[in-house]
Amino acid sequence: MAAIKHRRTALERVEKFISDVYFTDCNLRGRLFGDRCPPASLSYFQTPRRIPYEEAVVQEFGPAQVGQSFGPTWETCWFKVELSIPPAWAGREVHFVWESDGEGMVWRDAQPVQGLTKEGEKTSYILTRSLKESEPHSLTLYVELACNGLFGAGKGSMIAPPDPDRRVTLSKAELVVFNRDVYELLVDLEILLDMAQLLGEENQRSFQALYTANQMVNVCDVTDPSTFPAAHELAAAIFSQRNGESQHTIHAMGHCHIDSAWLWPYEETIRKCARSWVTVVHLMEHNPELTFACSQAQQFEWVRSCYPGLYARIQDFVAKGQFIPVGGTWVEMDGNLPSGESMVRQFLQGQRFFQEQFGRLCSEFWLPDTFGYSAQLPQLMRGCGIQRFLTQKLSWNLVNSFPHHTFFWEGIDGSQVLTHFPPGDSYGMHGRVEEILKTVKNNKDKGRVNHSAFLFGFGDGGGGPTQKMLDRMKRMSNTDGLPRVQISTPDQLFSVLEKESSQLCTWVGELFLELHNGTYTTQAQIKKGNRECERILHDVEVLSSLAVAQDRGFRYPASQLQQLWRLLLLNQFHDVLPGSCIQLVVEDALQYYTEIRRAGAQLQEEAVQSLCRDLLQPNAWSTPSTLVLNTLSWERTEVISRPGPEGTETLALVTVPSMGYALVQEPLVPPQPVAVRKQEDGSITMENGVIAVCLDTMGHLTSLQLLDSGRESIPDGCYANQFALFDDVPLYWDAWDVMDYHLETRKPVTTLLKPLEITLAGGLRGSVRFSLQVGKSSTLTQEIILDAACPYLRFLTQVEWKEAHKFLKVEFPVQVRSTNATYEIQFGHLQRPTHWNTSWDWARFEVWVHKWLDLSEHGFGVALLNDCKYGASAHRNVLSLSLLRAPKSPDSTADIGHHQFTYAVMPHQGSFQEAGVIQQAYNLNFPLHVVPASCAQCPAWSAFSVSSPAIVLESVKQAGAGVEEGRAEGLRCCCWAGLAFTHTQGGQAQLSTAACAGEAVPVSPVCTPPKAEDRAEGLVVRLYEAHGSTVTAWLQTSLPIKEAMLCDLLERPATEGHLPLEPQGLRLSFTPFRVLSVLLLRSC
Repeated sequence: MAAIKHRRTALERVEKFISDVYFTDCNLRGRLFGDRCPPASLSYFQTPRRIPYEEAVVQEFGPAQVGQSFGPTWETCWFKVELSIPPAWAGREVHFVWESDGEGMVWRDAQPVQGLTKEGEKTSYILTRSLKESEPHSLTLYVELACNGLFGAGKGSMIAPPDPDRRVTLSKAELVVFNRDVYELLVDLEILLDMAQLLGEENQRSFQALYTANQMVNVCDVTDPSTFPAAHELAAAIFSQRNGESQHTIHAMGHCHIDSAWLWPYEETIRKCARSWVTVVHLMEHNPELTFACSQAQQFEWVRSCYPGLYARIQDFVAKGQFIPVGGTWVEMDGNLPSGESMVRQFLQGQRFFQEQFGRLCSEFWLPDTFGYSAQLPQLMRGCGIQRFLTQKLSWNLVNSFPHHTFFWEGIDGSQVLTHFPPGDSYGMHGRVEEILKTVKNNKDKGRVNHSAFLFGFGDGGGGPTQKMLDRMKRMSNTDGLPRVQISTPDQLFSVLEKESSQLCTWVGELFLELHNGTYTTQAQIKKGNRECERILHDVEVLSSLAVAQDRGFRYPASQLQQLWRLLLLNQFHDVLPGSCIQLVVEDALQYYTEIRRAGAQLQEEAVQSLCRDLLQPNAWSTPSTLVLNTLSWERTEVISRPGPEGTETLALVTVPSMGYALVQEPLVPPQPVAVRKQEDGSITMENGVIAVCLDTMGHLTSLQLLDSGRESIPDGCYANQFALFDDVPLYWDAWDVMDYHLETRKPVTTLLKPLEITLAGGLRGSVRFSLQVGKSSTLTQEIILDAACPYLRFLTQVEWKEAHKFLKVEFPVQVRSTNATYEIQFGHLQRPTHWNTSWDWARFEVWVHKWLDLSEHGFGVALLNDCKYGASAHRNVLSLSLLRAPKSPDSTADIGHHQFTYAVMPHQGSFQEAGVIQQAYNLNFPLHVVPASCAQCPAWSAFSVSSPAIVLESVKQAGAGVEEGRAEGLRCCCWAGLAFTHTQGGQAQLSTAACAGEAVPVSPVCTPPKAEDRAEGLVVRLYEAHGSTVTAWLQTSLPIKEAMLCDLLERPATEGHLPLEPQGLRLSFTPFRVLSVLLLRSC
């Protein structure tokens, strides 16, 4: 007989029937597990190191028990678990259940088999799905337990600094009988309940789902499993009712986004990868339909080195098309701060790795969690064989909702890539009805496309997808009332989007994240290390390439450079370079920069010795002199400092040709010496024939004139070089965010410690110095320097920074009116408004920049240059450079300590392009190299030059450089901060990519290069158009070249890319901001 059903009571009845809180003594949930029994034996040992299995199992284990706590933070406990399955459980599904606060991994037969993370809903390992008499009933497992949670060990909140004394508790370790039929009914009821609740009272399908669930409760007797099939058939009947043809299709892909470092160190990430990926592989073995998209070549390399057995299984599933490498980059890098060349190397290293290891290049760029996306990325993607892009981070925008989920993204050069944001605004879905419905409802491109991505799985070591997620989506695959859900791949998704793309909109320019703009400034030492190491590797490659061309006996350091590049690229991960990581990660990152500096200096010295050997070797008739090398592609005339008598430093003015060298010629007479004069009021003036400046006693710039035109740059009554301190307390994300309201707290720095004084009186260089107190506890000392013939004024700044939640900036009000300012980005520049007309404008109150920003009106402008800063703003007529922050989470010591940095101000006539602002910013960042020589006379030598000032020759490197062959055998290896070093018999440490976590393995080449790799005589030169113009330029070289051809950013020769060798050089055609790579084959 039909009964009247009240909607609320029916809903709650079903809820209670599957609740894990209420009525578990008599409801269905309470029957999920049957009999239980404890381990026959449980023992452990603890270590502060992350050690391999082979070392762990031979240790001395002591007794352990459930309820015991282990720690402190970052320790590792290895548990030996001896199990004996009762014979009475024959025919039953048996699980080993493990619950703790830490991250665990089960080892069986010396191999990892299952990750265990409570936050990732992975608390059991299936021993057998139906216990057979022939199966072993007694076995031994090992559980490796990290004494930290999924998100580290924050004290009080997730992003708080780690609690060093945190302990993890083992709350459960037992054998259980798992009732699979109960589980299946629970999944059925869960989905029907969600459909009933979420489809709403006005939807008939909601009531159909509710009444079916209610009837299932009627049919199901929890004490009688024979009633379960009938209940399951009721659910199957409703799930089998199909959708219409027009229903939206969701492409579900397993995913486990793992931050390469964040609230845990690099070393822990290696284990997070293993825990997650072994769980995924295990799931694939029982679910052949499962696909899993996985990015970051560095993480694959870690697993390859540290877990070769697991890696071999991954390779098998890659071949089957289930485990899908995506992204094409070495790590998921920050999308704003790396240089253009660094971004190229992210793709070059990543794509080569995937090609070598899996026989394929990635066709989609995968960067779901970085803090904004440079407008140069579309061109770099396409140059690396990628025309598709997936992210979702702009859903975090604080102010404006981004208007699309599927669209074409156009970069500053006009390149376009098909871009998709999963409309569910997440890359960690759980396969629930609510998420499926949100994906359809939230889609902002309805009517244009009818397909979207759905990335499901627990990230950051949570193990990715679960069986329950898959089982939910199987039921929802084609069910009336819900969108279609199909397990898919990135290629399948983008292929159908490409077919539907005719109506898609286009977004031009950067994808600016309206949040996390404090990451342009946080952890200034990491930012400085990044900029310096980018320069070091640039210079080593240029000098090594020239040395190879000049000295047949010199061997290009391909392997060492690859290893150093990989260290730098690793540190560009999107929680390391931005500074949003814990202190342990900062320490690792700074140590990596130290290694790059050390090794880079050695490689540079070797290259210079080879390149300039005849000029450097002393002999009986040699005369001491100074050799100066220029690694940039234009001639430079600059003041240098060189060693003088008795350890002193002397100055010299030198002109050095492009990408070449010259000896310092005597006598050295500047066009006009620098004049420094102290005025009666204590102010000081300096001029050099190009600019004239006046500084007050506090170091304020009160006047800045271009002498040719007499044009004043500083408005009357204003001070430039004004330091300002702001309160900096964000809403939550401390290291990440600076909020708009911080601008309301501006306090000029006014406390003078040492007034302005002259330190160099003029000639080739003039300088002055002063000191200020900043805030309550910090001091700032600045030397302001003007060199002969130099168009800019330099500010060499040293800060002892001891503040908390303060933000230090320096401001330059200028006498320029423009509605837009120009900012350098990778391989080009873009404009941003100087006004706050719209919410899109004022949301960019703090933006990122690379080496320079400029504010110009017709005929005149002022540029602000820097050597290691990235945060900036230009509002109305005030240029501002962000210098230091002081967040307290997740690193309570962030930025505290000594800082040194340089910025410069450059007034100019005409446009910034005509005035050479771009070249001057490069000059500031790439100082000339000064080397003692033993030859008084030698003609200047230039390897490369470019005919047009619009073209920057950005890099010169060996073609396909990546690996040295013939590495020594018999090396012993040890792990340091997640990357491997090899130690020769003499104890000298050298980087290696083939060892990890103490496991000694043979060192072998990591990448088999593409075609250009085998051409040892080849060089790749990369150039870009920097002015935003269409131009033809000649690339000239003094090197013996027999053949030249265009190639892509992966150094693959272009079809019909052959370039004729003409007397003027190579003729190259550029459109605005175009990046060109040219492969040059040298004559033997």
